[in-house]
Amino acid sequence: MASRLSRSLQHEYELYLEREIENYKESVPRSVLLSIGDDAVRALAAQQQFALTELLLVDEVDKIIFKRLRLPAYPTWRKRRIKLMEELRRPEHWGLSPDDMVVRTAQAVPADARVLLAGAEVETPALYLAAHGCDVTALSEPDAVQRVLDAAEQVGLGERVHAAALALDSWTPDAPLTAVIYTPAAFAGFTAAERARVIQVLQSATADGGVHLVQTIAAGKRAPVSLAELRRRYRGWEVTVEESTPNSFLARKGVA
Repeated sequence: MASRLSRSLQHEYELYLEREIENYKESVPRSVLLSIGDDAVRALAAQQQFALTELLLVDEVDKIIFKRLRLPAYPTWRKRRIKLMEELRRPEHWGLSPDDMVVRTAQAVPADARVLLAGAEVETPALYLAAHGCDVTALSEPDAVQRVLDAAEQVGLGERVHAAALALDSWTPDAPLTAVIYTPAAFAGFTAAERARVIQVLQSATADGGVHLVQTIAAGKRAPVSLAELRRRYRGWEVTVEESTPNSFLARKGVA
């Protein structure tokens, strides 16, 4: 585990450096880059590089930018990153209680779980689950999609968080899912037949032992999906209903 963590952090560090250096290149005038290129040529000439290749030149340019930006060396970055990840894994950091259903879902799935989020309020669950190592796909409105992508990038979770402005009936799983978390808003405007088809697709795509969590189920006939309907759709799954306001519905797929 420690070895895998070390390799993962090293990869994250390399991506961090690449992102910071590329952002710098895009932010400065072309004349600045040409000047850095001249400095790189002189530096390589002083090192008696007999074959000045484009790859060597690019690498030297990146080294110059690394120093100019005063980017941290790997040991320093690693220490900061581990401290940040410890903070991001705390439910309280995201305004979640330790017994929140999303927190309990994160505890119940493996660290490399594939999770689908759909409906309202995808940002907090997406970032919390990604901080715990999950590969997260979020489906929501365009504004919410951009917010979650920007927030993930800001805390270094961009590789684990994917998002699209798609409805559930327009998205097709391309790999088995470990968990599906959605709100009734994800079914807004769907007919009963469309809801049944979408839920069946997600159930089929969920690995044995996987979980589906439906949050914020309001009482009343106007709700896009009711507890009674969910119980029917998830017949054969292990179902738990949190009797709170609003309700949360949890279903676990049995192991074949």
